[in-house]
Amino acid sequence: MPEPRNTNHTNQTQRAELHRSIWKIADDLRGAVDGWDFKQYILGMLFYRYISENLSEHINANQHKAGQPGFNYAKQTDQYAENARQSMVDTKGFFILPSELFENLLKTAPHDPDLNMTLARVFKNIEASTLGAQSERNFKGLFDDIDVNSNKLGSSVAERNKRLVSLMNGIGEMKLGVYKENHIDAFGDAYEYLMTMYASNAGKSGGEFFTPQYVSELLTRIALVNKSEVNKVYDPACGSGSLLLNFARILGKENVRQGFFGQEINLTTYNLCRINMFLHDIPYDQFKIGLGNTLTEPLWEDNEPFEAIVSNPPYSIKWDGDNNPLLINDPRFSPAGVLAPKSKADMAFIMHCLSWLATSGTAAIVCFPGIMYRGGAEQKIRKYLIDNNFVDCIIQLPANLFFGTSIATCIMVLKRSKKDNHTLFIDASEMFVKVTNQNNLSPEHIQQILDLFTDRANVAHKSRLVANQEIAEQTYNLSVSSYVEKEDKREVVDIKKLNAEIVRISARVNQLRGEIDEIIAEIDPESLEGEGR
Repeated sequence: MPEPRNTNHTNQTQRAELHRSIWKIADDLRGAVDGWDFKQYILGMLFYRYISENLSEHINANQHKAGQPGFNYAKQTDQYAENARQSMVDTKGFFILPSELFENLLKTAPHDPDLNMTLARVFKNIEASTLGAQSERNFKGLFDDIDVNSNKLGSSVAERNKRLVSLMNGIGEMKLGVYKENHIDAFGDAYEYLMTMYASNAGKSGGEFFTPQYVSELLTRIALVNKSEVNKVYDPACGSGSLLLNFARILGKENVRQGFFGQEINLTTYNLCRINMFLHDIPYDQFKIGLGNTLTEPLWEDNEPFEAIVSNPPYSIKWDGDNNPLLINDPRFSPAGVLAPKSKADMAFIMHCLSWLATSGTAAIVCFPGIMYRGGAEQKIRKYLIDNNFVDCIIQLPANLFFGTSIATCIMVLKRSKKDNHTLFIDASEMFVKVTNQNNLSPEHIQQILDLFTDRANVAHKSRLVANQEIAEQTYNLSVSSYVEKEDKREVVDIKKLNAEIVRISARVNQLRGEIDEIIAEIDPESLEGEGR
């Protein structure tokens, strides 16, 4: 159901105000801190403000219900607040003293000559409050990338503190409103906006970590077809967590019964993912994000299988492959009888996802197109997938959807329980809108792809349902272009009309030549004689 017009207007107004605030902070600090590093600082400070307000609102609400309508946690003494420490750690997963709340530090920051050390102490204390608690894993190291003593902030303590004050003021001035009363997910939206800002520069700027929102939504909606709830959602290469969080946004976090699971190999991005979970109000006991190599050190074996798996794993990265004798006997990879090439781990991620997929589950995975047609080990793995009827659909996406690469990627949809022995191929390569230097999927394009996916029918130039036997005869080639004929958009030429037009034009040319000769003869009769005409 579409939102009421006034709600949409409010959404746009709040979002525009938020984005203006972020740009203002960027302008204030421009040139001092590199874009990607700056994003770390602003997200970290945004996170600090968020958990401060989140805790205060929770405590205040409880006290108001208990008959103290004027209670304000921020105005209490630290000694008084200590009485609530354990209950808050049990409930919220962390604890912050009143004196260390963002709003109170913001007031004293301009006059604190040791602001950098104050912030470092506060961040350490917040993390320490979780030690020994269930939430410890999700808080450990969250502030590590916010180096308040970095030379990037300035060569002297005074310069660093000046920029830290500017940063805190900018975050404090953001009109995020009361969390539960906001029409937009303000903190989460700020995160997404920042990621988009800096991912657009790719390279060091983290394009490799970021899946555009419209691709995330498509993967999520594919995985949720015919589902109103799932037991768990999993991303084996979760990056900043955008794919996982789409389930909370689209399905509702209450309908992901056992929580959100992910693993990320990059430390900085791992921290960003956990921050992102908190900023989107996912309770600490509802997500498990691990740090490490998914292919060689999977962390959530005791939690599989998963009813929903979504992922945009790194394209064609190196992995141990058959250099590690343990992997060929790994139950995730052994059924195919061969390991993905050492230089291209794409198929290893696919086999990992399939292994951890529930019988009733769906996995939607963004893939590098080369794995759909290359020979060798990848062909043998495709054979295993097709012969066992695990591939539900292959979707060809437009080029230039992702920051940092212009290649046209595709989506492989896996299921363990299919109703037929066919594979659906969808050509969505022309479904995009041009936005600056990128191509985007519009909501209409996403719906069009979903309609083709659910209808599972033959549509000229758009989709084709192919028997697995035919795929076998095509040497297990899974390229969409091999099965869905491209529409010939060239103008149809009528040869008879074309020849008649050529004859007409030739006659007209000869006529014009004769007329020109007559004019020249009248002007200079000798010129024609000299040319032998």
